[in-house]
Amino acid sequence: MKTSDFDFKLPEKLLAERPAEYRDEARLMVLDRKAGTIEHKTFKDLIDYFDEEDVLIMNNTKVFPARLFGNKEKTGAKIEVFLLRELDPETRLWDVLVDPARKIRIGNKLFFGDDDDLVAEVVDNTTSRGRTLRFLYDGPYEEFRAKLTALGTTPLPKYIKREVEDTDAERYQTIYAKEEGAVAAPTAGLHFSKHLMKRLEIKGVDFAEITLHVGLGTFAPVEVEDLTKHKMESERANVPQSTADRVNRAIDDKKRICAVGTTSMRAIETAVSANGYLNAYDGWTNKYIHPPYDFSIANAMITNFHTPRSTLMMMVSAFAGHDLVKKAYKEAVKEEYKFFSYGDAMLII
Repeated sequence: MKTSDFDFKLPEKLLAERPAEYRDEARLMVLDRKAGTIEHKTFKDLIDYFDEEDVLIMNNTKVFPARLFGNKEKTGAKIEVFLLRELDPETRLWDVLVDPARKIRIGNKLFFGDDDDLVAEVVDNTTSRGRTLRFLYDGPYEEFRAKLTALGTTPLPKYIKREVEDTDAERYQTIYAKEEGAVAAPTAGLHFSKHLMKRLEIKGVDFAEITLHVGLGTFAPVEVEDLTKHKMESERANVPQSTADRVNRAIDDKKRICAVGTTSMRAIETAVSANGYLNAYDGWTNKYIHPPYDFSIANAMITNFHTPRSTLMMMVSAFAGHDLVKKAYKEAVKEEYKFFSYGDAMLII
């Protein structure tokens, strides 16, 4: 298959600027792979598709406020810094993206906060927009991280043109987020409310957590026509032994095992054993899933509606079948489903 096979016309008005008023009242499109059917539901109807001892695999990563605004030394020029990953806690080294990049050179100092609370020095160029910063802060590490959190803002995707609002700090985060480290939300999980999770729990559905710290590379469009030539950025992943045990028990009992989001799917497919069971895992993954692909663990998937030419759409096509996904996306555009991070959801069974 070619990258252009995943192109489609997406009206800009369908890119969700805000989430649904209530998490579990987002729209839900249900694809049945075997029957080839499409149903239109509401996310809280999810409960109708799961029974006792079925397993939902959920990514418990927590988004940190990764976007900082500051000023360049001497000129006072405004700059935006997007924190990508911490390289070394001891030396306060971070990989970041800067904007405007042409003005930010090695040796420059950047100041953050009304009273220049935090200062960073540019120590390396990594890509056209990428830099390595050393934050010049001698206090305890916990104080340093607290300052970053206080000065940072919720890293909403760039397609959202409005200003970040106070409610985004809560809504651009799953209700079960606990392991801080992501610069983007695992968006399929945003639709789960406490009420829906309680109802699923009462029904006997099991929750198994993994951690995959989502990076910006997840959302990068594929620029090459030969999609096999695309390289995924590595992301940190953890599959606890307790999760592997729960999932493997469900495999033996032939239960429904649902990956909540492409990030959960990537993590479990990284940790598959030779005999098709889930291993505990702690490391990095650059797993790139596109058609054709044989999935080993999950037999169901929850995901959002993705943008054209994205690796996310490719993974969904590999799982549900390209023709069915193409039909579903055409239907989603016609029915004006909302797309991308704050958009509506799809359940594939």
